[in-house]
Amino acid sequence: MPLPAEFHDIAKRVNNWGRWGGADEIGTLNLITDEVVRSAAAAIRTGRRISLALPLRQDGVQTGLIPGRVNPLHTMVAINQELFGPGAVATSDDVVTMGLQTATHWDALPHVSHSGKIYNGRTADTITAHGGAAFSGIEKTGPVVSRGVLLDVARAHGMERLPNDHAVSPEDLDAAEELAGIRVKAGDIVLIRTGQIQRYLTGDKDAYAFPSPGLSIRTPEWFHARDIAAVANDTITFEIFPPEIEGLWLPVHALDLVEMGLLQGQNWNLEELSAACAAESRYDFFLCATPEPVVGGTGTPVAPVAIL
Repeated sequence: MPLPAEFHDIAKRVNNWGRWGGADEIGTLNLITDEVVRSAAAAIRTGRRISLALPLRQDGVQTGLIPGRVNPLHTMVAINQELFGPGAVATSDDVVTMGLQTATHWDALPHVSHSGKIYNGRTADTITAHGGAAFSGIEKTGPVVSRGVLLDVARAHGMERLPNDHAVSPEDLDAAEELAGIRVKAGDIVLIRTGQIQRYLTGDKDAYAFPSPGLSIRTPEWFHARDIAAVANDTITFEIFPPEIEGLWLPVHALDLVEMGLLQGQNWNLEELSAACAAESRYDFFLCATPEPVVGGTGTPVAPVAIL
């Protein structure tokens, strides 16, 4: 189905093509300047470190809904092998086969395309079977560290988990920002909690995947207005699923990644962070979330750490 006029209208308002030059491949990560990182360091007050990653495991979040996106297949290729004769030092080695967007991950900018284009107006055919993404592959991202801000939408609604049909709106983000008592600013990395990942953590990965609350098509304009550098949440699809506009699949992905060049993450475990932020009555922290630099990758696993 052709993309509707509503999508194209939003796309024009949030488009960042050419904003950092025609050769740019990292989009809104340009907003994380040295000054932003120096300022972000002030968000470390206690030194407490909280992992936001799901373990990489064979019975992970993937259900087969997306073909080829397999959970990690972990195989030992050597177990206590003495390479240099009996009594020598022995080694154990292993390999993993997995989808790069399998568990906690970042989507690279060319992860989706629309109308034959990826970020900054490049053609989608620059992604090839053997080379992957020639432009804006995840290895181009570099270090991702900045001030993180938790927008705890579920807590702002007085809930542990948003209903399955809840499309997170700009008004929800405003309410979560008010709960946090801070204002999101340029260069921040915004983490949006719906509570949906509780379903996976309690063992029901099918209910975690579908149906699911998530971001509304109206939220990219909020992200654009605040000049955020990256955004992630605690769902498998990021945006509401099934889609809020019937037949319009992954419009938020397209607006974020293609139009804005906004790095986007999914399957982030924000439960411990939510409890810590509520207990300390503060919702900003230093966030380290540098992706694995897979050359040509359209996504990558990440093990983010929030430092309070």
